[in-house]
Amino acid sequence: MVSDGKYCLILTTCPNNQEAEKLAHSLVESHLAACVQITGITSYYEWKNQVNKDEERLLLIKTLTQRYDETEQFIKLNHSYDVPEIIAIPIQNGSYSYLHWIDEIVTNPVNGG
Repeated sequence: MVSDGKYCLILTTCPNNQEAEKLAHSLVESHLAACVQITGITSYYEWKNQVNKDEERLLLIKTLTQRYDETEQFIKLNHSYDVPEIIAIPIQNGSYSYLHWIDEIVTNPVNGG
């Protein structure tokens, strides 16, 4: 199924599993996301003129593109980083049943979406 830009994958990172799990749970519970996956990564980045290496948790957030702004604000309000990574990648194609499920979870008013 071609999604025509209706769906996106939002990436963000957290410094530890506790914050990542809290953020993931809150995003799904508030119906801003249908699914959030968490995986461990090693990040190299420059911050305040110094190259850093940190172990982080990467969140893969599946949602509707129309909910990006709300999701971005939610992440900023609930994140410990001064400048959290928040990047949206459009989902060009996906299985009909999976994308339909995202619609049901994120937009169903009965569920608070």
